[in-house]
This record gives sequence, structure tokens and C-alpha cells, in this order.
Amino acid sequence: MQPLAERLRPQSLEEYIGQKHLVGPNSVLRQMIEGGRITSFIMWGPPGVGKTTLAQIIANQLKTPFYTLSAVSSGVKDVRAVIEKAKNNRFFNQASPVLFIDEIHRFSKSQQDSLLGAVEQGTITLIGATTENPSFEVIRPLLSRCQLYVLEPLSTDDLMELTQRAIKDDLYLKTRKIELNETESLFRFSGGDARKLLNILELVVNSSSSDPIIITNELVTDRLQHNPMAFDKGGELHYDIISAFIKSIRGSDPDAAIYWLARLIEGGETPSFIARRLVISAAEDIGLANPNALLIANACFDTLQKIGWPEGRIPLAQATIYLATSPKSNSAYLAIDEAINKVRQTGNLPIPLHLRNAPTKLMKDLGYGKEYKYSHDYANHFVNQNYLPEEIKNKRFWKAQENPAEQRHAKFMNSLWGETKK
Repeated sequence: MQPLAERLRPQSLEEYIGQKHLVGPNSVLRQMIEGGRITSFIMWGPPGVGKTTLAQIIANQLKTPFYTLSAVSSGVKDVRAVIEKAKNNRFFNQASPVLFIDEIHRFSKSQQDSLLGAVEQGTITLIGATTENPSFEVIRPLLSRCQLYVLEPLSTDDLMELTQRAIKDDLYLKTRKIELNETESLFRFSGGDARKLLNILELVVNSSSSDPIIITNELVTDRLQHNPMAFDKGGELHYDIISAFIKSIRGSDPDAAIYWLARLIEGGETPSFIARRLVISAAEDIGLANPNALLIANACFDTLQKIGWPEGRIPLAQATIYLATSPKSNSAYLAIDEAINKVRQTGNLPIPLHLRNAPTKLMKDLGYGKEYKYSHDYANHFVNQNYLPEEIKNKRFWKAQENPAEQRHAKFMNSLWGETKK
């Protein structure tokens, strides 16, 4: 007999539970699916929230060839073979064949590069699924050619709907007398993961020999018989515990930070995910107050790739404690956000002529690069000239914070610019 999760896999949007912001009534993705034409997109979300199921529903709905590849077992040769098939199976005025790639974050750069031309030319419509942040794992040219849809862990209402459907509609479960007395443990251990929920439910039912089966928190915990924290991965860990971990580092509490790191490790969190969060924390929360923090976090990330697990827990702990005990500054974070906001407000302000590149005679004749002063020709390798568009030439974005490292930078800047950069 197939597992319960496979027996209950939805075959249509009407049966699909969750992700109402994407496939609910009048949502953009649902309208594209029902219209029979979709654009290339990537689905990002934790395991068990319906990424593969949604792709299969699209396959059932669209009247176009549908190809599937797994990034775990497919290479560039397989990608090119599918693209060639897609070219041959494309008919006049028909929607492009769809290529679904599960775990697309596992594709190498060369494998992702092999998709670019076919996606851009419309030879295929790409649907990718990933549990990892696409901005880290998917190359920028491919990401720019795809819409990104974020899938969320199932809500308590979604989990209740799924549980009731399993009990009432599954061919086997509906023959058993099942009573839902308590659901807190059932839902908490599933962590918003539909597959885990159904696996736990199936385990509880199969391990109970007599009816009625009264589902309680105690029964679910007893039947699992192992560390229930592992069932939180992708749910609580990705949101609450990782939040507590980062906030403890930001708050300079190494004891709390190392505790939450232990929770992440015991919960089965991916070491590379933790390391990425440390890199982000080093840049966002420590920044210029201790630039070595970013080097330590990156070294931790690299070391994990070399030594693996479980030894990898040691550099993770070292980096965590170093970051938590470092002085803190978010001046770089604030500066780039303020600069981005200014760009959005003012648009493409003209670049001053003296800063423009002048590779041709015509550009030189137009004044490109004229009157630019080469800093190294002056004392202290500095000359006072404007580097911003004229409209915002005195705008300050970076503001030094009260820590020794940044105060040294601020003092040096003041010695160069004086009142200009006040």
C-alpha cells in the first residue's frame, strides 16, 4: 500500500490545501494555471508545503508537454536532451513545454547556465522548486528570468483541514474509528509540513491495534519515541528558533546564542543554513565595529564544507561566540538601505561628467572624464572633489556609530573632508 501522503496527494487545485495567496480565488498563479499559460517561476519554501504537488497539478491542467528532472540525479546532458525534445514537441500557437526541476538549488552553475537560452527564448517554461534561498543558490541570470513565489508552512487551519480529510476520505483510515481529542502535539511536531503530518498520523494509527483510536498529545508523543524537535525542522526552527538565535547574537548574549545553536543542531537544521545566518549577522549586526567578524563567519562557512559533520558543530560554536561577544554596529546596513531609498526616490540622476568613462574620442570631446582629479597625484592620496550627482552632492548616507573602529574611520574622514561631509 502506498504511504498515506501519496494516497492523499491532490490532483486538482480544488483539492490543494494551503498557499491561498498563490492559488486561492483570483490569485495570479491560479489565473495563469486556469488560463493555460504560465511564465517561468521558482517556488521557494520548506519541505512538505506542496511544491511538487503544485507542479503535478499544473502538469494535469496544461495541455502542453511536461518534463521532470531531479537536480539530484540529472546533469547538463539531461537538461540539453529535454530542451531538444521540447523544441521538437512545440506546435504552432501552443504554450511552451514545461520543465519542472525539483531541488533546483542542487544544480551547479554550469547546469543552471544550460537552461538560460531555452528559458529566455521561450523554448521551455521552467518551474523550479527549492527549499533554499534562491538568492544564494540560483544564479542571478536565471533568477532574473523567473518569477519567485514563496510557499509558506501550512497554518493550523490548513493542518486541521488536511487531518480531517485524511480521516474521512482515505480508503484505509476511514475504516478505523479515529477520534481527534487533542491536536497540539500532532500539529507542533509536523511544523507546518503536510507530509510530516500525514506520516505522524499514519504512524499513530498503524501502531494502534484496537478501535477507537483517540488521538491525544500524550499518544502522539509516545508513538514518536524519539526526539520530537526533529519534527519541527522547516517550521518552528526556520522561524522562531533561528530568530531567537540571531537576536541573541545581536544582543551580545553568548550563552543564549550557544543554547539556540544547540537547539538548531538537535532539531536537525542544515549546517549550511546556520552558517549563512552567521554570515548575514556578521555583516548586518556587527559590520564595521569589527570587520573581522565577517571573515570569521565566512571561514566558518568554508570550514564546514571541508570537515563535514559532526565536527562542523565546533566552528559553528566558535563563530557564534565570536559574533555574540563582538561590538555591534548596523551602520553599513542603514547606509545601503538609505542609499537604495534615495535611488528609488530620485531615479537615474545624471552622472557628473568628470566621473564618466571616456573610451572613445567622441566621449572625450563631449567632456567625459574632463577635469577628473586622480587622487594618487595629491597629498595623502586625496583631493576634494564631488563624487555624487549634483542634485545630492552633499548627501550623507554612512554615519559612524559609537564604537572605536568606526570612530577612527570617522576621524580620518573628517580630517580629509572637513565640514563638507558633516
